[in-house]
Amino acid sequence: NKDYVDAVVRAGGVPLIIPFTTDKEVIVSQAQIIDGLILSGGHDVSPYNYGQEPNPKLGETFPERDTYDMLLLEESKKRNIPILGICRGAQIINVYHGGALYQDLSYCDTAKIKHWQGSCPDMVTHSVDVEDDSLLHQILRVNKITVNSFHHQIMKDVAKEFNVVGRAPDGVVEAIEHTDYPFMIGVQWHPEMLHRVSEEMNRIFAALIDHAQQKK
Repeated sequence: NKDYVDAVVRAGGVPLIIPFTTDKEVIVSQAQIIDGLILSGGHDVSPYNYGQEPNPKLGETFPERDTYDMLLLEESKKRNIPILGICRGAQIINVYHGGALYQDLSYCDTAKIKHWQGSCPDMVTHSVDVEDDSLLHQILRVNKITVNSFHHQIMKDVAKEFNVVGRAPDGVVEAIEHTDYPFMIGVQWHPEMLHRVSEEMNRIFAALIDHAQQKK
């Protein structure tokens, strides 16, 4: 998804696409050369990572990538660099820290609005309420935003180290942030697809880059 690259460039950063590998030593080295980490969207997170068997509506998984992303996350945390999780990336952050997911929206009785818009990635489709006292609110500078939506899995149990800082009108968790890590935010929507049309979304990437520069 070139939008990730373009969003980082637009916000003043230098994007590096980190190639997937199963070599642990290489993954550790990869995490040493970056100043900030974006965990991107993609496959469903394997339910085995949070102690569940696969449900009938589970989509395609990539267990090796789960392991890869979680190791990148672990090594990035050791360096205290800023971390942004987008869609699957937000779910990976939650699951890595002990949270769990609904394997499909239909398994959550309260999920009532459309969370998979199906097309037009730069079109917004539903609103999100942002918590006033959150880092995300400081970044976005608004209490409510309208976002795009391309996910069929949602967070069920949020890891205890995180606060829920954004919810859709039906209560679905749309954003989380770590309670004491300097910058670790997960958003369920795709801000990189909105960077051409939304100043608020650009602020997310600008904040990531700003925190990365402060760590140097």
